[in-house]
Amino acid sequence: MQHSLSGQVVLITGAARGIGEHTARIAAARGAKVVLAGLEPDRLAAVAADLDAAWFPCDVTDQTSLAAAVEGAVSAHGRIDAVVANAGVASRGTVATGDIEALVRTVEVNLVGVMRTAAAVMPHLIESRGYLLIVASAASFAALPGMAPYCASKAGVEHFGNALRLEVAHHGVRVGTAHPSWIDTDLVRDAQDDMPTFRETLRKLPPPLGSTTSVERCAEAFVSALERRRRKVFVPRSVAVVYWLRTFLNSRLSERVIERQARTSVPAMEEQVRTLRRGFGANTAPGLPATAAPAEPPTPGFIADRYHR
Repeated sequence: MQHSLSGQVVLITGAARGIGEHTARIAAARGAKVVLAGLEPDRLAAVAADLDAAWFPCDVTDQTSLAAAVEGAVSAHGRIDAVVANAGVASRGTVATGDIEALVRTVEVNLVGVMRTAAAVMPHLIESRGYLLIVASAASFAALPGMAPYCASKAGVEHFGNALRLEVAHHGVRVGTAHPSWIDTDLVRDAQDDMPTFRETLRKLPPPLGSTTSVERCAEAFVSALERRRRKVFVPRSVAVVYWLRTFLNSRLSERVIERQARTSVPAMEEQVRTLRRGFGANTAPGLPATAAPAEPPTPGFIADRYHR
């Protein structure tokens, strides 16, 4: 069943740029009253001005900040009909050599931030019998070396969404999880610019794991999910094959293939991150919480996209 977005109040976290911004623009073009939340006030204000939308500064790891954004949305429009829990980051470096605070922070934002977002909006979604779209990843199904905290957080996000769906179904609330592969956002571009090994690894992966999808196409898929209240969203659609093959992809046979490449790619990646001498991607927002200053040699922080994708 398709639900018109005309007049619907849609709250989007991580809405300053990337997938969040484009989802907001497309939803607004289809008549939704979008509410933007994120860490970049200047960019949020600019996007909101374009869309005649409300916006609120919001850190998804801080419940007080989330509550203020949610109450602001309700004060502005009287209700919330749908939410896109889009905010996220990706850590840089391995468990052996990376900054543990950055690794932990990735899980806090991607998984705990989703839990906090869901808790903050759920009373309003129950009232409106609304829809929550949680942004997971193709990494929910397939693991890659150098992405341990990201993969862990996104696998957790998927199962959190699966369980939450069952918890709130009797209230008439629908819950979906979105699983994009590589999307052409600052997060992916920064990683490719900073780490040639990352770019080379993507080139060797079979599609859809090795392909990059435009941010506009991803946003279109998200808005379609809002209209149809989809249970699962795959971007591109061929990621569904990864979903169904997840048992094989995590088998010992598959691991052996990846391990052979990882013998050279992982040490090279670790060295590239060490010599980068900064903890964040080139487009990191000044207001993003940082880890401690790196020692010598510099320890990697995390590739951040301002809690957005």
